[in-house]
Amino acid sequence: MLLFHSLWAMGSYILPFLFVLGIVVFFHEFGHFVVGRLCGIKVDAFSMGFGPELAHFTDRHGTRWRLAALPIGGYVRFHGDANAASEENQDAIARMPEAERKVSFFAQNVWKRAAVVAAGPLANFVLAILIFSALFYFQGREVLTPRIAGVVEGSPAAAAGFQKGDLVVAIDGQAIDSFADMQRIISASAGLKLHFAVDRAGVRIELDATPTLKDSETPLGLQHGGVLGVMAGGAREDWRKQTFSAPAATMQAFRETWQVIDGTGAYLGKLIVGKESTKQLSGPIRIAEISGDVAKTGIWPLFNLAAILSISIGILNLLPVPLLDGGHLLYYAFEAARGRALNKRVQEFGFRIGLAFVAALMLVATYNDIVRLTRTWLKLG
Repeated sequence: MLLFHSLWAMGSYILPFLFVLGIVVFFHEFGHFVVGRLCGIKVDAFSMGFGPELAHFTDRHGTRWRLAALPIGGYVRFHGDANAASEENQDAIARMPEAERKVSFFAQNVWKRAAVVAAGPLANFVLAILIFSALFYFQGREVLTPRIAGVVEGSPAAAAGFQKGDLVVAIDGQAIDSFADMQRIISASAGLKLHFAVDRAGVRIELDATPTLKDSETPLGLQHGGVLGVMAGGAREDWRKQTFSAPAATMQAFRETWQVIDGTGAYLGKLIVGKESTKQLSGPIRIAEISGDVAKTGIWPLFNLAAILSISIGILNLLPVPLLDGGHLLYYAFEAARGRALNKRVQEFGFRIGLAFVAALMLVATYNDIVRLTRTWLKLG
C-alpha cells in the first residue's frame, strides 16, 4: 500500500511535467519541421523523446514520426544531418545523388537555413500567444485593484508616506490597472527611484519611493527583485472579473507574452553582467514539482505554466551560444557577412564551448533544485 501511494505521488508530478514539456517541445520542433518543409528540405525523422523507439509511422513524404523511451526533449532530423543536433554528415552528403543533395539541409542557402533554425524559438512564442489568447477569451482574468491594504513598518513605502487605502493610479507616468502591474514594475526596479501617483480619498497625491532588493519564495521558485513594503487587499470589492472579446484576448496575449519576454530577458542580461544571482535558475526537478502543484488547481493553470515555460525555452534557445539555435544563427550571420561559412574547426570548437555552457547551466539549475528540496525536507522533518 505504501508503494502504491508513493507511485501515485510520483505520478501526480511526473505526468503533468511530461504533459507541459511535451506541448512545448512538440511546438518547438514542429516550427523547425514546418519551415523546413516549406523551404523544400526533406525531413528524415521527427522524434518526441530520445533513445529506444517505442512506436512510429512513416508519412507519405518519407518522414519517420517516432515516439521514444526518454520523453525529455525531441528533435527533427533533416536530410544530411549526422545526428539530432543537426551536425553535418559530410560523408553521407558526398555519396548522395544530386537529387537528394538538393533537398538536404546543408545544401540550402544561408537564409533558408536561418529561417528553419529561427522557426523553433518563434514557434514557442506563438504557442504562448495561442494559450494566453484562449485563457483570456474563455476564462477572462481576475484583477486585483492596486489599493494599499497595509504598509510594512520601516519599509520604503512607509518612508515615502504611503497609507492604508491609497489607490495607485500611475508609476512614472504609466497607468496602473492592477496590483499585479504595480508588482511587476516594483520587482524590476530595485534601487531605482519611482514616482507614484496615488488617489487618497479622492485627492491626487505624488510620492517617490525606491524599492529595496530582496529574495522572495514564489510558486515559480526563488525570485530576486525589488520590494516596496505594501500589502494587497483581499476584500471582495477590490476584485473584478475582466472579460475579453476574441480580438481583445489576442492583443492581451501579445502584451502578456512580451511582458514575460521582457522580464526574462532583463534577468538574463543582469545575470550575464553579474547583477543577478544564479539561485533563481530552476531545472527539471523544480519544473516537475511546479507542474504537479499547478495541475492540482486545474487544467487552465497548467496551460498557463506551459505558456510561460514555452517563452523561457524560446528565449534560452535564442541565446548566441553554439549548440543552441541562437548559436547556429550566429554562425549563419558570420556566413552571410563573409560570403562563406566559418571554418569547420572553428565551428566544432564553438560547439564544444556551447556544450560546456549548457552542461554547466543544467548543473547549476539541478543543484539549486536539490538544495531547495533538501531545505524543504529538513523543515518538514
